[in-house]
Amino acid sequence: DLTGIESMDQCRHTLEQHNWNIEAAVQDRLNEQEGVPSVFNPPPSRPLQVNTADHRIYSYVVSRPQPRASYLTGLLGWGYYFIMLPFRFTYYTLLDIFRFALRFIRPDPRSRVTDPVGDIISFIHMFEEKYGRIHPVFYQGTYSQALNDAKRELRFLLVYLHGDDHQDTDEFCRNTLCVPEVITLINTRMLFWACSTNKPEGYRVSQALRENTYPFLAVIMLKDRRMTVVGRLEGLIQPDDLINQLMFIMDANQTYLVSERLEREERNQTQVLRQQQDEAYLASLRADQEKERRKKEEWERKKKKEEEVQQQKLAEERRRQTLQEEKERKSECLPPEPHPDDPESVKIIFKLPNDSRVERRFHFTQSLTVIHDFLFSLKESPEKFQIEANFPRRVLPCLPTEEWPNPPTLQEAGLSHTEVLFVQDLTDD
Repeated sequence: DLTGIESMDQCRHTLEQHNWNIEAAVQDRLNEQEGVPSVFNPPPSRPLQVNTADHRIYSYVVSRPQPRASYLTGLLGWGYYFIMLPFRFTYYTLLDIFRFALRFIRPDPRSRVTDPVGDIISFIHMFEEKYGRIHPVFYQGTYSQALNDAKRELRFLLVYLHGDDHQDTDEFCRNTLCVPEVITLINTRMLFWACSTNKPEGYRVSQALRENTYPFLAVIMLKDRRMTVVGRLEGLIQPDDLINQLMFIMDANQTYLVSERLEREERNQTQVLRQQQDEAYLASLRADQEKERRKKEEWERKKKKEEEVQQQKLAEERRRQTLQEEKERKSECLPPEPHPDDPESVKIIFKLPNDSRVERRFHFTQSLTVIHDFLFSLKESPEKFQIEANFPRRVLPCLPTEEWPNPPTLQEAGLSHTEVLFVQDLTDD
């Protein structure tokens, strides 16, 4: 209903990715739809290392005001202090030894971070239930993700460690952190990440930053290409004082961010230039490859055409040779020409397509196929032809067909003793 996902399988898969934390899953889906980078992805395998040992770290500690006492009360207090000193020393020493031994037997459960995003979401709910919804925008992701985003966006990261049991925590959250001026400054100038030290994720960050008291704030930024703590604010600080201290820390370190932005812009320009050069080189390479491909295709096409022409020439040569052999065979198989005085002979004059004339005698009893074979054996006759008679005009069936399986004889075809026949060229057909 909240995200518009209609597939139950996709909903289940999304929830499993977020360890069944429905609020984290919904927020991540909405961020994805709005094009905002996800803050609920698993933390990087190698989290960013934060430099906390810079000697230039600005540290501001607000001490708790001590109640003023009379001279007599002071003497009594000092006397009581010296009397109780041995007992206090023994008590705290034994307590520390006990805690040290207990740590080996049962490790602190906060040292095992199993659901860092869940720790953050749980703290935000607790904070809003106790102090209301008017507060700086909490970063809804792990500490490592906040560091990565601050590094990528070149912004200040303000880290707040919430001590649930500290006596100044309530007053700081109500009267300092939730003041409109403080909220405006934090929301407009930096990312804000917060967590309780009672949560495993907050405890892990506490071990890294090693705060001395609460409330504790740390300002982290990219400095000299490393995420570095550039300011520490500890103790119950008032709103105006907090604003002044944050402004002072940001102003003192703004040049590092400006320098990093310029370097990053220069690197980006260099990268863009290199990318353009690479693209130009690839385009030139592709053009050369395309020319080479076309040249190769043209060569192959030309070679193929030459081969086809050669094949055609060879085929034509073989065909002509076969045709000549067939003509010679037909000529050898022709029966001898009858004598002119033979009464059964027929004198035929053939008019060829090239206007030449050929004359030969045949016997009345011979098949019309003999006439065709004679003409076929002639050098000047076409390869394919038909023989026509004029009176009446007809085509002589010299070759076997379905209608005339056995061609008729000259006498059966109605030829007289002297005939003029026309040879029609059918080669083009």
